[in-house]
Amino acid sequence: MRKITTLTTMIIIVSTLLAACGSGTATPTDLLAQIKERGTILVSTDPNYEPQSFLNTEGKPPSDTKCPSDTLTSAEMQGFDVDVALEIGKRLGVEVCFATPEWDMITAGNWADKWDISVGSMTIKPARQVILDFTTPYYYTPAMIGTLNDSGITSIADLAGKAICVGTSTTYDDWLNGNLDLPATSIYSQPPTDVTVVPLPTDQECFQALAAGRKDFVAYVTSDTVIDANIAADTRITKVGKAVFSEDLGIAIDKAHSLPTATLLKAVDDIVIAMHADGTLSQLSINWFGADLTQDPTK
Repeated sequence: MRKITTLTTMIIIVSTLLAACGSGTATPTDLLAQIKERGTILVSTDPNYEPQSFLNTEGKPPSDTKCPSDTLTSAEMQGFDVDVALEIGKRLGVEVCFATPEWDMITAGNWADKWDISVGSMTIKPARQVILDFTTPYYYTPAMIGTLNDSGITSIADLAGKAICVGTSTTYDDWLNGNLDLPATSIYSQPPTDVTVVPLPTDQECFQALAAGRKDFVAYVTSDTVIDANIAADTRITKVGKAVFSEDLGIAIDKAHSLPTATLLKAVDDIVIAMHADGTLSQLSINWFGADLTQDPTK
């Protein structure tokens, strides 16, 4: 009886293992496989960066969402970056869920597997490429300076010795501090001299603080697209001079993810290239910015 019992037990164990293998419950071998298996891609982006990405205060999560409870669904976010992320999810065949960590956490890398990719208008630059992988740029924006139209500031020279606000860990911060590591052809102006840099969590908060009456800085540096949105929201805002530099913006993936990311990087990069070719990115840019910013300004 013991031999029969032992044999029966072994058959049951083997059958269970085979059933598990056949049911698709094997551990994913890379990040793309994990995304496909769970049916969602976790995208980090900024909830306060209009028109690139911002909350849809009237949106509610659909009842059938697969998104974790600590993320936002497509119904709760809107903007250019949001639509780009949604198109990536559509072409991968998965639902897009949005995480909203602080910007400096995203640019620092070592995401601890908390999200899969960043679609957040991140400038591709050498220091970031050490810790993050980037796709082909999906669009390009000029950096501008904004101020109140009654400030008396009309040129970069007028900002010498004054306080200027920037988002923490941004290229705008780098530019003001003389640390902008972009090609010389992408930098159009040197920063004003002897400035005091006032950092806030995001550059959109610089506009919001200035518009609310904050007095410890007189201007802020951000994307031209953001200042256009600021002017539309508050006619007291105006631009100072011309663009100071141009940014190539890519989708980022953390090199420190616990699973291999090469197949995901290639899949997303292929999607970006296809979206350039079929006009999807151009149309999204026109929809949100009123202009096609998807063409490389250096070509």
